[in-house]
Amino acid sequence: MTTFNDIFQSSFLENVSAISFLDMALALVLAFGLGLFIFLIYKKTYSGVMYSSSFGVTLVALSMITTVVIMAVTSNVVLSLGMVGALSIVRFRTAIKEPLDIAFLFWSIGVGIVLAAGMIPLAMIGSVVIGVMLLVFVNRKSHSNPYIVVLQCVDHNAEQQAVQQLKEKTQRCIVKSKSARANGVELNMEIRLKDENTDFINLLSAIPGVHSAVLVSYNGDYMG
Repeated sequence: MTTFNDIFQSSFLENVSAISFLDMALALVLAFGLGLFIFLIYKKTYSGVMYSSSFGVTLVALSMITTVVIMAVTSNVVLSLGMVGALSIVRFRTAIKEPLDIAFLFWSIGVGIVLAAGMIPLAMIGSVVIGVMLLVFVNRKSHSNPYIVVLQCVDHNAEQQAVQQLKEKTQRCIVKSKSARANGVELNMEIRLKDENTDFINLLSAIPGVHSAVLVSYNGDYMG
């Protein structure tokens, strides 16, 4: 029969001293610092439409949470088996909109794992190298950004004039889609600008038979 003294003699209290408070404090401080560094790199390299500050905070929290979990796992073999079983039933339903966000998530998790394993130089030097690499490659601007021009023309003659003028004013012009209706023609064309001047859109809209000319910037991924 289990007595009151047996409860205090259990291995639960022995786990309190399994990890020193100095190690816990040092690991959490480093995890917070590196998580904040990852957050700043994410903020500098973000190129999407809607910036989410909550995702940046999630990166910091994920580094610290992973550090706590891995430190607990490495201190107790039995706990590690239970942790694997508990985490195996967790399912995440949030959709990742930007492919680069996956890299930041794995970066935060990896930093937490490496710090909890005691490989502090690897976590710090590796994070600096990854951060510099992302700053260099993500922020590198292309010489010619892709654009989509949407033309609505009344007839074939207006279409030919608009396309001809568009080819003369741009570096590259490719038809992506064409829709023909009873009241006119709609063209979606991918172009590359020669410079930052976009006044040719005004000239296109002034052509007789052209209802509208719209210029849209996009990331180069076309789905049609």
